[in-house]
Amino acid sequence: MKNRVLLGAIVALIPVQTIAQTDNAALYGARESVGDISMSPDGTQLAFIQPARDRGSVLFVAGAEGGAPKAVFQSDGAPWKLAGCNWASNVRLVCTLYGVADPGVGHPVPFTRLVAVGTDGSNIKQLGQHSLKGAYGLHQFDGQIIAWPVADDGQVVMTREYRQQEQTNTRLSSIDEGLGVDMVDTASLRVRRIESPRIDASRYLADETGAVRIVGVRATDGQGMQRDLMIYSYRKPGSRDWKPLSRVTSDGDAFTPVAVDGKRNLAYGFKDKDGRSAVYAVTLGEAAAEELLFAHGQVDAGEILRIGRTGRVIGVAYSTDKPEFKLFDSEYASLAAKLQKALPGLPLIRFVDASRDESRLLLFAGSDTDPGRYYVYDKASRKLHEVALARPELESRTQAEVRPVSYAAADGTMIPAYLTLPPGRDAKKLPAIVMPHGGPSSRDEWGFDWLAQYYSAQGYAVIQPNFRGSAGYGDDWYVENGFKSWKLAVGDVNDAGRWMVKEGIADSSRLAVVGWSYGGYAALQAGVLDPDLFKATVAIAPVTDLKGLVERAGNFTNARIVSDFIGTGAHLVEGSPTQQVAKIKAPVLMFSGDQDLNVDISQAKAMEAALKAAGKPVELVTYPGLDHQIYDSTARADMLRRSDAFLKKTLQLP
Repeated sequence: MKNRVLLGAIVALIPVQTIAQTDNAALYGARESVGDISMSPDGTQLAFIQPARDRGSVLFVAGAEGGAPKAVFQSDGAPWKLAGCNWASNVRLVCTLYGVADPGVGHPVPFTRLVAVGTDGSNIKQLGQHSLKGAYGLHQFDGQIIAWPVADDGQVVMTREYRQQEQTNTRLSSIDEGLGVDMVDTASLRVRRIESPRIDASRYLADETGAVRIVGVRATDGQGMQRDLMIYSYRKPGSRDWKPLSRVTSDGDAFTPVAVDGKRNLAYGFKDKDGRSAVYAVTLGEAAAEELLFAHGQVDAGEILRIGRTGRVIGVAYSTDKPEFKLFDSEYASLAAKLQKALPGLPLIRFVDASRDESRLLLFAGSDTDPGRYYVYDKASRKLHEVALARPELESRTQAEVRPVSYAAADGTMIPAYLTLPPGRDAKKLPAIVMPHGGPSSRDEWGFDWLAQYYSAQGYAVIQPNFRGSAGYGDDWYVENGFKSWKLAVGDVNDAGRWMVKEGIADSSRLAVVGWSYGGYAALQAGVLDPDLFKATVAIAPVTDLKGLVERAGNFTNARIVSDFIGTGAHLVEGSPTQQVAKIKAPVLMFSGDQDLNVDISQAKAMEAALKAAGKPVELVTYPGLDHQIYDSTARADMLRRSDAFLKKTLQLP
């Protein structure tokens, strides 16, 4: 069980520098050793993406039983990075490349490309529409795989983005426009049309045979701007006629399909029950019989769990104090229970992939103190062997335990949170960090968090509150969202700091707030709501100006949705840190990538300018060519190192 048949060989092939065990910033800032991993249809091979220097990535292929991995494909991350790879056959892979660039429109935009490659690195093909020089409009996205045909012969069923195009002085042209579905041979690029492109289509769902059974259409206004309405239609087995299924808005009251079981003629998806997201199965017919599969009394249903080449639904994940799952499939429920006994101390078990016949499984197991490890399980022999570590550089280091806690907000409401304490230190009068999560439509979960673990390793107590405005706890907890209800959300964040001081965990003179994205916004607004509470503020890719956020969205088709989400009224000024710098007392350190699509760098620059104009201490560190995730090991290490130095200096730590 402890035989790491791949690990040594994998690490030996990656051209990365050896990280000194005393350099915590480099250790925790390093990207995960396994960014994506999948199993071949016959279960004999694994494909996995590993980081190269800085932001680069390499695709490797290795035998599931061991042997030296072979480098197949690589990207330098400038701008293309390998986002994920899966098997079109036992000798051919399909990878998604993701990049951000400015194509001459005045601001960065995202692009994706689907590329097929042989396991020997040969016959590389792009699977999206072949664009002529006279294409109308910007070709941003190649599409995505929606089914793996049962033959596993190198063909895929994929959506494809089409743009009208013509070649000057030739008869080459195409009037196709919109999102369609094709069967594509990944070696020869032969194409068989399955669904003609539709300008109004946003997504398609296919069943396990590759038959397209559901289409989703995003409603738009007269100017082509997206509305908060997705209209789903379905087909009966063997029919080409579309029938209405559901009309979905952000309130969650209508059924949102996620997967289709053609054999049972069912769609699986989400719909609210008693103000919380629940999982349903709906018959694809006029009667549309609805079966409730899972609902929880305190939290929302999370990810629908699927397995293998067919994407068969086997259960649902959800999170209370700790991540949990309910498995509908009795075989996998029994297997999961056995695995939890076989892997003590690694309760976070996930079925990652499977061979076509599901006789061999690829698993992940981890915990709060273990970043995770990957295993291959053979059902026939009942053998389980470890194949790779998520973060091998941390293998010999003791990590901090993460404890679910709750504390009383100012109005008495109990706020769930996670407390991470420095290993080997008494939890008394420690320098401490409140770390609100991003989103705001998100939540923190129990498990390994590289950012919290780094600060804990540096001697800080860290608390991560799931403040009101967080997702995952139902409509009442979500309130109006963390922007419209910013005073409630940020008030809960501040109360986390007060609780640590009251409990004697934190020293009130050495209390800081650190956040990323919405968390960065909350960190800055925390100093607006209570200027004397935190002595230092670190904001990574922060929202700082709500009105500016809405205006920036005007460059994109979701402008109306963003505007409705942010809202109108006094909170656009009261809830914008750039408009409230006079109240901020604590020194501020910010980080941002200049290719950030989620929160444009202009937000951080506006905050820097406003603080400087007010004579307040501020520093902005910019990472060229990087987006919201700052997905670069060197940049992340630099960010950790700088933020720790800033906190130590500002909090007057030794």
